[in-house]
Amino acid sequence: MAYPAQESTLVGLCDGEIDPRRHRCSFLTNKVGGLPDWPPDVSPPAPSCARCGAPLTHVVQVYCPLGASSYHRNLHLFACPRAACSGRTDGWKVLRSQSLEQAPSRPDPAQGAPRPATDWCDSADDWGVEEEEDDGLGPDGGVEEAAAPQTHDPELEVSSRLQDLCLATPPQLETLPPQQEAPVLRAYFVSVVEESDLCTEEDADLRHAQRLLRDYEKREGLVVVGETQNGGGEEKYEKTRARHGDAVFSGFMKKIALCPQQVLRYCRGGQPLCVSSSLSAAPPACPSCGGGRTFELQLMPALVALLRWTDSGGEAEPEFGTVLVYTCRSSCWSGSVLEEFCSVQSDPDQQLFT
Repeated sequence: MAYPAQESTLVGLCDGEIDPRRHRCSFLTNKVGGLPDWPPDVSPPAPSCARCGAPLTHVVQVYCPLGASSYHRNLHLFACPRAACSGRTDGWKVLRSQSLEQAPSRPDPAQGAPRPATDWCDSADDWGVEEEEDDGLGPDGGVEEAAAPQTHDPELEVSSRLQDLCLATPPQLETLPPQQEAPVLRAYFVSVVEESDLCTEEDADLRHAQRLLRDYEKREGLVVVGETQNGGGEEKYEKTRARHGDAVFSGFMKKIALCPQQVLRYCRGGQPLCVSSSLSAAPPACPSCGGGRTFELQLMPALVALLRWTDSGGEAEPEFGTVLVYTCRSSCWSGSVLEEFCSVQSDPDQQLFT
């Protein structure tokens, strides 16, 4: 089924660093960095970069259940830790996982019901009883003496079995590279507010951001041509060709001026806020059900400043303009983690030098 579109846009803000000694995260936590927290009964994959093959670093975890669904639902975004890949679409992966909100408890068939300790002790040495049953009587009906077990030498039996073992490593295992671990980013909580609530703020930071925006518009080609005196009336703008040739970037900057510190935007079924007019092709169909995909969320430029490795060694942190995420419109689920589609856009000014 297709789920209704999100009516309002939600904005994610950084809300303090996560201290593992004080805070315990779960799949219900919205966060930046750290290790991914998977829902119950979900086998965590180990994603790798499609460009260079390096293990991907966990960047963002979003808990995003759908209103008409009975599933918990998560999106995990991963990026290549190598600077040459993090600004490219093929250096990122988005994984969607789900689990029932009230999954019935089922006993593990391999374990079954727990046995009393006395029962386990009574049968602890019954190895091979079904293969060689013996009534314990000798040929004359009397009790047979336990001569054989006394002459049995366990060391000789183990030695004979070791002769049949091959200690050589299989050829396919000799050429495997050593297991690598992806570097970990410092973790931060993400709080979520509605964008409409930000429009009523009249603090100094907002007024400062608006002044910066006005200066940017004048500098980049949006020139004020009809402003009334004393600040009255509505300003009119004459659009000229922006210096970087992409007026979409001006609209991007104007939109985020209400909250420049936002690290993500969420509006399932809405329209992405593009940083460049050079859009990628339409997202491919869902590989699981064959249905279409819809826009769900995007990462914002302010997030780049938060991405820092837990250890100082290593390459530069991931950089991007914005990362657009598209997911299955029906949010199909077959029990295994599904890969969704994402597109990375760079700052137009950066594209001049790439």
